[in-house]
Amino acid sequence: MPSVASNRIRIHYEEQGSGDPLILIMGLGAPGNRWTDHVSAYEKHFRCLLVDNRGAGESDKPSGPYTTKLMAEDTAGLMVALGIESARIAGISMGSAIAQELALAYPHKVRSLVLISSWSRCDRYTQAVFEHFKKMRELASPADFVQLLQLWIASAPYYEENFDQMVKDQETATEDYMPLDAFQAQSDACSLHNTFDRLDKIAAPTLLTVGDADIFTPPRLTVEMHEKMPGSKMVVFKGLGHIHHWEALNRFNDVTTQFLLEN
Repeated sequence: MPSVASNRIRIHYEEQGSGDPLILIMGLGAPGNRWTDHVSAYEKHFRCLLVDNRGAGESDKPSGPYTTKLMAEDTAGLMVALGIESARIAGISMGSAIAQELALAYPHKVRSLVLISSWSRCDRYTQAVFEHFKKMRELASPADFVQLLQLWIASAPYYEENFDQMVKDQETATEDYMPLDAFQAQSDACSLHNTFDRLDKIAAPTLLTVGDADIFTPPRLTVEMHEKMPGSKMVVFKGLGHIHHWEALNRFNDVTTQFLLEN
């Protein structure tokens, strides 16, 4: 996996496909290669860059604090290092928060945005979720913590239908399991993220996707973003959870690919 120097650390990334650049920013605790199921569609049209955020995957894991703005600077530095003047940007969960800060700080670098399972500010419920994750990440075994995450991010029908895979993922939890301090630093970045009063300054065409059964970052957080972002589009995935992008993979890939091709 290649890497570049960015914002005084090393950022690793994978590259697949060809065409105009599409930068893919993953969520809390996960490496960039978790985009693989989406890249199978995107790489037919775009040069896909799957980024390991600071603290995750093969990127450096410096001491915190981390912020979404700091991680947006990491992404901007990666673009500079690779000679990418502007790109389409897609972000899942924490990645969507990073993408917001990138679009605000560097509007000329962001051609369009896909924000998945997103939020622009945490209410007390969502802050409590991130604080709970921090506590349990310290106390639980990797397998137990992965199970806890699965129960938060997947809809009940999806968990039921994919139970054997869920158990397998618990058993292999130590793979790509990031250090505790890095996970907690990313969690704090999520909890403190706040772009709500600046959302109307994002000029890039934006697609918001959300599952209406998401209990992690509830749909109301996406709805308030949509209302603050003139011209944004919102697609709701009925009965699906935080990981609606996997739960309805083919539909999600079709919807987002079409948006990216048009913008």
